Amino acid sequence: MSTEQSGEVRTEADRLEDLAHRPPAFSPALDTGHGTILYLEDVTVTFDGFRALNGLSLYIDDGELRCIIGPNGAGKTTMMDVITGRTRPDSGTVFFGQRIDLLRQREHEIAQEGIGRKFQKPTVFEELSVFENLELAMAADKRPWVTLFARLTAAQRERIHEVLTLIRLTDQRRRLAGALSHGQKQWLEIGMLLMQNPRLLLVDEPVAGMTGEETERTAELLVSLAGAHSVVVVEHDMAFVRSIARRVTVLHQGAVLAEGSMDQIQRDRRVIEVYLGD
Repeated sequence: MSTEQSGEVRTEADRLEDLAHRPPAFSPALDTGHGTILYLEDVTVTFDGFRALNGLSLYIDDGELRCIIGPNGAGKTTMMDVITGRTRPDSGTVFFGQRIDLLRQREHEIAQEGIGRKFQKPTVFEELSVFENLELAMAADKRPWVTLFARLTAAQRERIHEVLTLIRLTDQRRRLAGALSHGQKQWLEIGMLLMQNPRLLLVDEPVAGMTGEETERTAELLVSLAGAHSVVVVEHDMAFVRSIARRVTVLHQGAVLAEGSMDQIQRDRRVIEVYLGD
């Protein structure tokens, strides 16, 4: 029976939520049976005598939206570098689910396991259309001769259109990525990550340089992704963090200083002293 026949009226927000919560494909080795998808335990990273991470322990639940805040030099970027294999720690353990030891994986292998990372500056292919960017990002055989002669299947086209709808760029699908606004480029890059079916998304300062309307839309997008995906957002914009935060972790000098709801964090005297200010 159709929704019209049943008397149920579905809004655009309902359709977007359905798309966002469609379960992504992920590594069969990923075990989140204990409810946690990411484990960092006692992780230490030293650069030329400076401890960028100092015994950091952090746990992210499956389907959670977590915000990470902290002053410059707190270790936020180094933490994401460790998770994605760009930096090897001096000590500690990092697991994706119960069984995938990320410290034994290379960068591309970690991406294949289902971890996607969005950097602060958008890295889209500006000379290609929005649709072509998503097509190129699709999780598939990337060998040049395969990519050159491959034709999209109906299922692949449907997936691209689903992501276009989710990131609200359907009307821009034929437009060159280089002609998009800053906010639209950020959404496109998130869409490119979604084409790779990640289970965990790491998003670095997504609203820097955005207009108020773009910031609001970005908040809606990230909130909609939580559940089917685990989302870790590193951000300095406290108003934005408050608009999306379920749980906030504050890093300071390479370790967790505080953790809790945004209200709890804003009342924490230690956080006020080192980060928020009076």
